[in-house]
Amino acid sequence: MSATPEITAPEIPKKGAVVATAETPSGKGAKDENFPVGSFLLPKHLRPHVAIFYDFARAIDDIADNGALSPEEKIKRLTTFDAVLNGEPGYGEEYAKAHALRESMKETGVTTKHGSDLIAAFILDAEKSRYRTWEELLGYCELSANPVGRYLLDLHGEDKSGYRYSDALCTVLQIVNHLQDCGDDKRELDRIYIIGEWLAEEGEDFTVVERAAVAPGFRKVMDRMLDGCEALMVDARKLPSALASKHLAMESAIIVRLADRLIQLLRKGDPLASRVALSKLDFAVAGAIGAASGFFQAGRGAV
Repeated sequence: MSATPEITAPEIPKKGAVVATAETPSGKGAKDENFPVGSFLLPKHLRPHVAIFYDFARAIDDIADNGALSPEEKIKRLTTFDAVLNGEPGYGEEYAKAHALRESMKETGVTTKHGSDLIAAFILDAEKSRYRTWEELLGYCELSANPVGRYLLDLHGEDKSGYRYSDALCTVLQIVNHLQDCGDDKRELDRIYIIGEWLAEEGEDFTVVERAAVAPGFRKVMDRMLDGCEALMVDARKLPSALASKHLAMESAIIVRLADRLIQLLRKGDPLASRVALSKLDFAVAGAIGAASGFFQAGRGAV
């Protein structure tokens, strides 16, 4: 397990301080994700809570990705979201999504740490834009991706021993998303999640993502990152069997198949030349096969 990056949060804005627009909506939503968000497979009574968690994550992600905000302003807003989530009084409706998640977590008994970890990841995005080692990237994923899976497990009352398998799956989804968006991330956000040391070993540097197509050296680094994802998938594929909930096992099995398919597509595709993405057929096949396999895997135990 990699070390979690150290993050020093700035002073929280004073209570009652006016923030013109706490949120900066990008227009992105659940339809833009690589995986189903709160689908009909999940228990009906839990879907509203999943939607609240997703809306919170979307709001803070949009702040972190807003090019019109300075790093200092991003950190100020994100830090305040964390204060509100954790019950700091004195903040109003400009932080409605943090208030809503706090109430949801109070009702369900899920820890607010998962939301705080996501905020820590987005604060890190405001402070850090390059990743030198694989371990650094895994540390980022511990904050930016893994809390989502842990939240879902806790929401469904699953044993925390399942974190190992959900962490692996969430980390893979984050890394393949970085590879899918490597060109856009550099152009729009000046962020590069490609391993700097591995690029240097191939005689390349971070400028590879600014080209019109994947160069041979970059392809080797991509394949090496995908090899790391394949290693993580050994645990990720065990997630459905580690779950007691058939609902969550079915959803997880679908996502496992989508992750495997994305790795396969990125092995062959060029994310700099064109978008490497899942097709409607990919979703349909993963949905049908994954739901069936997850139903029968649930409760068997990870082996």
